[in-house]
Amino acid sequence: MNAVANEKTAPSPPVVMGVPRETLPGERRVALTPADIKRLGPAFDIIVEAGAGSLAGFPDNDYVQAGARIADVSVLQREASVIVSVRAPEWIAHIKEGGVLISLGARDLSLAKALAETSVVHLGLERLPRITRAQSMDVLSSQASIAGYAAVLEGARHLPVILPMLTTAAGVIKPANVMALGAGVAGLQALATARRMGALTHGFDVRESAREQVESVGASFVAPNVSLASAETSGGYAREQSSDEQAQLRRALAEHLRTMDLIVTTAQIPGRPAPLLIDDETFAALAPGTVIVDMAAESGGNTSRTRPDVEVSFGGVTVLGPTQLPSHAAGDASRMYGGNIRHLLEHLGTKDGALKLDPSDAITSALLGLPKPSEVTTA
Repeated sequence: MNAVANEKTAPSPPVVMGVPRETLPGERRVALTPADIKRLGPAFDIIVEAGAGSLAGFPDNDYVQAGARIADVSVLQREASVIVSVRAPEWIAHIKEGGVLISLGARDLSLAKALAETSVVHLGLERLPRITRAQSMDVLSSQASIAGYAAVLEGARHLPVILPMLTTAAGVIKPANVMALGAGVAGLQALATARRMGALTHGFDVRESAREQVESVGASFVAPNVSLASAETSGGYAREQSSDEQAQLRRALAEHLRTMDLIVTTAQIPGRPAPLLIDDETFAALAPGTVIVDMAAESGGNTSRTRPDVEVSFGGVTVLGPTQLPSHAAGDASRMYGGNIRHLLEHLGTKDGALKLDPSDAITSALLGLPKPSEVTTA
């Protein structure tokens, strides 16, 4: 009787989770750090692909000391029922049948097509809802904060001037003018970084409610003299502007942009092409030597000359379209990403070690891409 009772009460084996090495060119982050693995504890049997954290500053030995196993990718494919990555791995078809993939890529059509040919369940991190209890899992915000910081450093590296004021025996150098178009997390971090480096900072957003946030980081809020309908969605994002509204904004912004040395553009609409904020006509008004860092390059770009991961020179203006800005600070970006994932796993975990994908839960249903349950409206 005791043997039978012990068998019935024996805990379930831990979930086998795989952390693969990122293969997208320029991607240096890792989905979980050794500290995250240690904090997740015995609920998961974690296999880390050899070298997965090396580019972010986390050697294999640190993972072993945290309790993970190091193996090649074939072991992850054979044993792991849950795969956690930054970008979806190329080997989707080799994930275990009925497995779960947690990664970015919810808006990637080619990934959606590949997933449709498998039984893999994808939790797309871009779909996390904007509700209070999901804040600790908000990968987009944490990575945007790193990206905004990196964008200013990248722009400053290409400028023919320095950002701070400098007084020397040879004369006085005036501080540079920096503007962020878009006052979301990335734009605000860009403004805060530029101000810490001594620049005069200016922020623009179509949402009047963003004025207080821009001013809270020490920047001046730019409010073009243009009349628009409500520019904010119920979720707090900027709504998509019509082509006429975008044209009005471009003309109104041109007067402000002509005095800027560095412009960081961050405007994006979830699931849609990025709005055009700087066209060829605006380029003609910019001063030679101006640098634009377009953080929306991956979704089409905010300028008419943006090319993803290509440096473009047009009319004396340099346009940068980096798509891997968080990887410029891969260590801290990975720590933040891993912290978000750990909170998500803790939310999805159950006492017996399995992941509970409850479609009635607001967070889970959003990650699965299901219609929002009524809970979302009351959170």
